[in-house]
Amino acid sequence: MKSYIRDMREKIGHKPIVMSAVGLIICKDNKILLQKRADDGNWGIHGGGMELGETYLDALNRELKEEMNIIPINPKLYGIFSGEKTYHVYPNKDEVYVMNHVFFCEEYEGNIQFNDNEVTECKWFDIHSLPSNLIDLDVPVLKHLEEYLENRQVIVD
Repeated sequence: MKSYIRDMREKIGHKPIVMSAVGLIICKDNKILLQKRADDGNWGIHGGGMELGETYLDALNRELKEEMNIIPINPKLYGIFSGEKTYHVYPNKDEVYVMNHVFFCEEYEGNIQFNDNEVTECKWFDIHSLPSNLIDLDVPVLKHLEEYLENRQVIVD
């Protein structure tokens, strides 16, 4: 299946677009599993852009299967993030404003294997000692993590 975003990029080049995306925070025992991105070497949560006709959970499951060969167990909505803080320029110069729907889970099925060229490494980090080189899109998402762990209320930011 052809990627919706790639198809749009063929038409408009690098100009800013609005992109619907899903993300997943995998957290257990005050540790968070992050992935190191192949495109820029930064750490981030798991996920990616949605395709036409997909539900959020379909997209989440597809992205996790594609990137790491895992399926989240019982993901719950963590938060919805949009606006200026979700503006991002990829290393190839593509510009996006991401409408990011982020989910949270504590368990997953499968053994982590990198199935595509997007992820180079996964590592557990203490939630109080996150790496300094987080992808900019995930900084506003992860700043709410401790608050979410305390009250489990959905963040809208």
